[in-house]
Amino acid sequence: MSDGVPLRTDRRTGQLRSPRTAAPAGAGPWDVKRVLKPFYAPLNRDWELVEVPAQRFIAVDGSGDPNTAPAYAEAVEALYAVAYAIKFAGRRTLGRDLVVAPLEGLWYADDASVFTAEAKAEWSWTMLISQPDWVTDAAIDDAVSAARAKKKGPGLARVRVEALDEGLSAQLLHLGSYDEEAPALARLHGEFLAEHGLGVNGRHHEIYLGDPRRTEPAKLKTVLRQPVVPV
Repeated sequence: MSDGVPLRTDRRTGQLRSPRTAAPAGAGPWDVKRVLKPFYAPLNRDWELVEVPAQRFIAVDGSGDPNTAPAYAEAVEALYAVAYAIKFAGRRTLGRDLVVAPLEGLWYADDASVFTAEAKAEWSWTMLISQPDWVTDAAIDDAVSAARAKKKGPGLARVRVEALDEGLSAQLLHLGSYDEEAPALARLHGEFLAEHGLGVNGRHHEIYLGDPRRTEPAKLKTVLRQPVVPV
C-alpha cells in the first residue's frame, strides 16, 4: 500500500505499481464496484499482484457442491434478503443508499486438489456480500430480524459478519463459465506463484460480476483472487 493507493503488477517488469485509482465515493448511492474499482472491475485477464484493502461483509458458511447442495441455495437467498433489508433500512434511518454488492465466495478444502479434480461435494465455502463501513453490526442484526419477519429461510440463522483483510493478492478477471477456471488456477499454482517467490496465504476468493441465470456462460465475468505471501 502506498499513500492509501492499491498496488498492481507492471506486466513488463513484474514490479508492483499504482493502478488507476477508483472514483471517489461522492454523491449518490455507495457502490463497491465504483469505490473499489481496481478490485471489482479489473481489466487484466492474466495474474497480477494487487494490495487489497480491508472490507466487511455479511457472510454465510457451508459446504458441498454449489450446484446441488440445498445449504448453498439457502445461503445465497439469505444473504440477498439481508442485503436488501440493510439497503432499505439505510434509506429510512440514515438517509443513505447503497447498491447491493455482487455475490462473492471464499472456497477452501483440507485437500486443495479437490478443486482441480472437480470434487465439488468436498468443497467448503463462505459466501459474502460487501458492506460499507457505515453499516454497523447492530444494523446487520436488525436486517436479519427484518428478513426473518418476512420469510423463514433457514439460511438466515447462519448470517454473520466477516472482516477480511487479504492484503497482497494475485488477481485476474476470468471471462467464461465457472467450470473453465481450472487452467487459470493451474497457471497460478504451477507457474505464477513460483515465478514471484510467493505462497498461498488464505482462501481462494471469487467475485461474481454476472448473473448466471441471465448471462450466457461464455460472457460471465468473475474476479479470481488468491491472497499470497513471500516465501
